[in-house]
Amino acid sequence: MLDAARRLTMLPLDQTRAVAPAAELVLLSRLGHDHRPGDLDDAIASQRLLEVAGGFRSIDDVAPYRAQMVAWPTPGPWKEWHHRLHDWMEANEACRQDVLERLRQEGPLPVGSLPDTCVRPWRSSGWNDGKNTRMLVAQLVQRGEVAVAGRANGERIYDLADRVYPDDPVPPLAEAEAELDRRRLCALGLARAGAVFQQGIPVGAGEAGEPAVVESVRGRWRVDPAALETLDRPAPDRTELLAPFDLLLHDRKRMTDLLAFDYTLEMYKPKEKRRWGYYALPVLHGAGLVGKVDVTADREAGELLVHAVHVDEPLHDNLRSAVEFRLTELARWLNLTVSEAPHET
Repeated sequence: MLDAARRLTMLPLDQTRAVAPAAELVLLSRLGHDHRPGDLDDAIASQRLLEVAGGFRSIDDVAPYRAQMVAWPTPGPWKEWHHRLHDWMEANEACRQDVLERLRQEGPLPVGSLPDTCVRPWRSSGWNDGKNTRMLVAQLVQRGEVAVAGRANGERIYDLADRVYPDDPVPPLAEAEAELDRRRLCALGLARAGAVFQQGIPVGAGEAGEPAVVESVRGRWRVDPAALETLDRPAPDRTELLAPFDLLLHDRKRMTDLLAFDYTLEMYKPKEKRRWGYYALPVLHGAGLVGKVDVTADREAGELLVHAVHVDEPLHDNLRSAVEFRLTELARWLNLTVSEAPHET
């Protein structure tokens, strides 16, 4: 499990339980029976996996991210909102000290147990308006002063970063960012060049690897030379159900341009506008993405409800059987039974 997390660079944080948390689905698709219920929770509780920079990451991979934390609020040129954020933190320096002291004396703690002594409230047009302590702690995490120490009943708990992160040397920022680009490219094989972000998480390869041209696809690309050595190998004859946040799909533009896969996570769409379902699982077969499976885990009824199988190409009998087998395996892992439950029309 830890090796998989390192090779992928991260496991997704999404905790949606329509089927299972995304990190569990990622591990199931990579490890199969070797991934057991409770393994992920144990790794998080023992801090072998840490919540860092938008994902669960191996404790051995934290140092480059700490270099980015030192450069808070940004390693690049400051924009107006960076100045506003800096000024807000400066105005609430006393609250920062109060939070750090409470953690020093009593941590780890959830946000609700930390003091709100902010003299300047957090103002926004969104749902964070007035959530002073939550926003201050988020910045302390970004600055590397506080760290997520785990979860209790699904809620993050925080502690002083020095108690959570390993005492490894922090590399210079340029060296750290180059290393993170290299790791990301190694995980993807082929990625868009430069600083590319998806929902605030980097998905580009910077200038790691070698420049590449993809036939009939525009843009700048970088390729991991080691990945080129695998091009002549046949794709494994296997079928997997992927998490909507799987690394293979996370860069939606890359997914569309390279894999020609039409997919959108539709949990935030009104029901009548969904094409594939609330939390449809993409289907990987061999080297291609061939469809999506609309499923829901009804834990109260003890059933994995299969609402629909959407195909991008006709499913031959062997492939359909493989999809059904994976659904049975997923249900068994969740301690459920498979049940067909088409949506009412």
